[in-house]
Amino acid sequence: MSGILFICIACLVWAVDTLIRYPLLGRGHSATQIIFFEHLFLVLLFTPSVFKLLKRLLIGDKKIVFSFFMIGGVGSALSTLAFTKAFTLLNPSLVILLQKLQPVVAITLSGLFLKEKIDSKFIFWSAICILGGLGVSYQQVFSGLSATSLTEIFKSDAPYMGVFLSLFAVVGWGSATVFGKYLQSKKYKTNEIMAGRFFFGLLTSSYFVFMAPKILSGVSQSFVRDIALLVLLSGVIGMFFYYRGLKRLPAKVATLAELFFPLCAVIVNWLYLNSTLDWIQIIGAVVLVFGSTIIQMRRY
Repeated sequence: MSGILFICIACLVWAVDTLIRYPLLGRGHSATQIIFFEHLFLVLLFTPSVFKLLKRLLIGDKKIVFSFFMIGGVGSALSTLAFTKAFTLLNPSLVILLQKLQPVVAITLSGLFLKEKIDSKFIFWSAICILGGLGVSYQQVFSGLSATSLTEIFKSDAPYMGVFLSLFAVVGWGSATVFGKYLQSKKYKTNEIMAGRFFFGLLTSSYFVFMAPKILSGVSQSFVRDIALLVLLSGVIGMFFYYRGLKRLPAKVATLAELFFPLCAVIVNWLYLNSTLDWIQIIGAVVLVFGSTIIQMRRY
């Protein structure tokens, strides 16, 4: 159970991260600006590991470089940007609902790319876990889906782009889990994978800075302080525990463990924002814990 426990700790850290990240967005800082400076600070922090990794990549094969791009450029940078942008184009509840497809993507890719065994029993218990995760976050999912018409659900003139961006984020995050596991199978250490993730994330987000230099403006002392906290929480602590957990689990199980994030977010909101827990969320949490425990015990 240590693998699932490590990922649960990462999910809890990421949930606390939202108490800093969303206020930053509320103060007018764009997601692009936040993500760029996060990766910049992380690369500076991991500079020795980045240089060692780059030397190793120069003699590595193209699959390794591609894998680092998938976890960093796509998973860490582009998917987060796409998910954030989707909220401005679609009903946020629909974006969150589409995000629940992430385990399906990761499980499918783990079978195709990593050759992990996906049998009917695992699919059944995976569905139980996804159902539990949906129950935990059902308020976010269904609060905005009570609209009576498509024009209310698709609240902009670009709904299809919103769906595309949501699905891009789902595929990107699901792929990042699988390619992270692949890099571990190639004997890359946790600090090397983290350094590569942050470096390729910085390269990708730098493109948007080049296209819109104003992203570099509005950097105040409070902004730097909050980014430093995000780097410590989400970047260093969160990713460290995540990859420690991934090392002990198949990718197909790790992606289900990530469903604990909405549960952790609900708990954090309950503790710090006085949000209440209703019986559906409690049942969803019990179902999620039960399903993930069965999967771990049976070592699917």
